[in-house]
Amino acid sequence: MKIFWKAFFASLLAIVVASILMILLLVGVISALTSFKDQIVTIKSQSLLVLKLDGRIVERKSNNPFEDLELPGIKLSTTVGLNQILGCIDKAKKDDRIKGIYLELNEINAGYATVEEIRNELISFKSSGKFIYSYSDMISQKAYYLASVSDSLILNPMGMFDFRGLNAEHTFFKKALDKFGIEMQVVRGKNNKFKSAVEPYLYDKMSDANREQTSVYLNSIWKHLLKGISKERGISIDSLNHYADNVMTFQKATIALKTKFFDNLKYKDQVLADFRKLTGLGSNDEIPVVTIAEYDNVPKSIDSGGLAKDKIAVVYASGEIDSGSDGPYQIDSKELSKGIREARTDSSVKAIVIRVNSPGGSAFGSEVIWREVILAQKVKPVIVSMGDYAASGGYYIACGADAILANPTTITGSIGVFGIIPNLSGLLTDKIGITFDNVSTNDHSDMPSMTRKMSPFERNLMQSYVESTYDTFISHVADGRKKSTAFIDSIGQGRVWSGENGKLNGLVDEFGGLNDAIKLAAVKANVKHYRIKELPKQKDTFEELMKSFSTKMQTSILELKLGNSFYLWENFSREARANGIYTRLPYNLEIN
Repeated sequence: MKIFWKAFFASLLAIVVASILMILLLVGVISALTSFKDQIVTIKSQSLLVLKLDGRIVERKSNNPFEDLELPGIKLSTTVGLNQILGCIDKAKKDDRIKGIYLELNEINAGYATVEEIRNELISFKSSGKFIYSYSDMISQKAYYLASVSDSLILNPMGMFDFRGLNAEHTFFKKALDKFGIEMQVVRGKNNKFKSAVEPYLYDKMSDANREQTSVYLNSIWKHLLKGISKERGISIDSLNHYADNVMTFQKATIALKTKFFDNLKYKDQVLADFRKLTGLGSNDEIPVVTIAEYDNVPKSIDSGGLAKDKIAVVYASGEIDSGSDGPYQIDSKELSKGIREARTDSSVKAIVIRVNSPGGSAFGSEVIWREVILAQKVKPVIVSMGDYAASGGYYIACGADAILANPTTITGSIGVFGIIPNLSGLLTDKIGITFDNVSTNDHSDMPSMTRKMSPFERNLMQSYVESTYDTFISHVADGRKKSTAFIDSIGQGRVWSGENGKLNGLVDEFGGLNDAIKLAAVKANVKHYRIKELPKQKDTFEELMKSFSTKMQTSILELKLGNSFYLWENFSREARANGIYTRLPYNLEIN
């Protein structure tokens, strides 16, 4: 027995010591990473700001120091904030040490509205007289749209150029669910014929209404892209459509050059020679470059007026609303409401900009956030800036603002409501053999149940609740947009619109990005000298690390294994969580 206890306590001591050492090591690593992050970067004269943009672009990057950590054999995708990109381009415009911007683009992991904001900031950068130089080995259609503003647009002689038009792909689960014996009991508004978020459970292809709305917003986005490329490259829109029809993706690089998509075909050594000439360096001099991650740590020069007392609050509403995750890229309605409330009650905050990049989510969570927006709008200007998505619940939380700005390529609208109650009895009982029995005090005490089919009474009750929620939704939009509920219903019914469509039908006030929204907020608040306060406050670095490290690892490994098919897994896992009443966009689609 003595031997046993001796071994037990020795093992226990070893575990305690090992745990302490691991904690100390972890704290040391975090401290080192944090200090490295905060380290001021020295910028050499004649430098190039490099925009690679091959990682994930989010609205605001989390403060998790391990988010982009690379482990042996596993290369995790990098993450950068749109606010970092825009801020760095604007800063470089006024920095004499930065001679130009180098776009090294292949694919861009962001929506077209995000690309539009970066593109507009690059156009503004060119007003400084500095150059933008783009070079690619292989460049996607989306990346090309961004690169088209470059002064020099170069492709590798053996490179590939993707240009074939837009395609929106919807994912449907109906046949797979049937095979498993799972019935998704869907209830949507009677007039919500365009609310196609539920279609993956009902059909194996798009309905006529869904096909119609997708065609309208997709063609709206495509026409806008063609207009932008035509203006910068001097190629007619008819010619661009002709080239897309003939799939430039599989044409030789010499054809892309001949048709004026590119200015020249060069190898990397020739590109480096160009950089030395453009920056005034010698033929053997090293070219000083700085990345977005590095340049973000360079302090921005402060105007002679000193640090401004007045603030414009930028409240980030990014991700699905109350999706069951409290990660940095999802919307927790309580946390977001707290952030808006903080901006409202802070006397130094003179106006609020809410940056919405959300396909929607929980109807209740959307209502909670909407209420805080209304309360804030009563005491100070509230401007909404729409990102890639501001639809369904994303529009719900936006509609009470004083003004709504979007990009022409933003996906918005989708004013509609639906509810889902899965019936798993076909899988659990019929296929696996698991049965259920229960005792209830009342007729519907077990409602909602996932182990049986809804009764007619229960379906009617759910239908009534969905209709009531939809009526509340369109009432909020009508009040916010100063329109009748009948008009909002006519452009609602779950229909998805592009930002350009939204401006025509009154859902959007002006075209513009986040910086435009901030400027408008300052004008409405009558402030000229101000600084930005970002909300909600980000979680403590250590807390964020502990919560997200495991999830990040699992996601990154799946992404590594599944490659381009990873989005299918994301869609399926998202739909597997569906339960309750939602105001959500049919956003399990890919526009490419």
